[in-house]
Amino acid sequence: MKIINCLLLPILVAGLNAAGADDAAKRLERASNVFATLTKSGHDIRADQLDRADCIAVIPGFKKGAVVVGVGYGRGFISCRNGGAWSAPAGIALESGSLGVQIGGEEMDLVILSLDNERRAKLLSDRFAVGSDASAAWGNGKSAHDDANAKIVFYGVTKGAFAGFGLDGATLKPDESGTEALYGKKLSNSAVVDGGASTPDAARPFIAQLAHASGR
Repeated sequence: MKIINCLLLPILVAGLNAAGADDAAKRLERASNVFATLTKSGHDIRADQLDRADCIAVIPGFKKGAVVVGVGYGRGFISCRNGGAWSAPAGIALESGSLGVQIGGEEMDLVILSLDNERRAKLLSDRFAVGSDASAAWGNGKSAHDDANAKIVFYGVTKGAFAGFGLDGATLKPDESGTEALYGKKLSNSAVVDGGASTPDAARPFIAQLAHASGR
């Protein structure tokens, strides 16, 4: 099964990158809408976690694989607090070769909160392994991985039925093509987030949503 996953994930990633329909501006717009929906009164994301979050990533349209194969991939953007204000966003991707139990729904929207600023540098690095680099949980209790001590908290919604998926083994890493499309040049995630990059016009609604929801 691991061999199948290793073979299929690069094919899935290459296909999504080549498609080009979900360009950076469209993903930012979708990310802004997803975050606005999940932070409205009566919805999932807890205000106390938003207040504590050092970094927030939004991945709209995470593609879930089949129950047997279980590969998944999604692209979005991450922003972190700098002196209380939210930084310009950098592209980020979530990959998983083993999503565990799934029921219905081929696609879901994800919001990821990092509640531990000590792991910020690693979160912005070339590879952040969920489970080994930091404990993770579903903030809305969608799976058995719900953990009050988690340093990374996931929230997810999907149009289909959803039973949650295992987070251990998932990997967050820079979406270099997404960042380059947004800024017009190659930049590392740390250079964007910690380097004081100016927020592009296309990203302003997304950053405004983060600031509004977190009261910053």
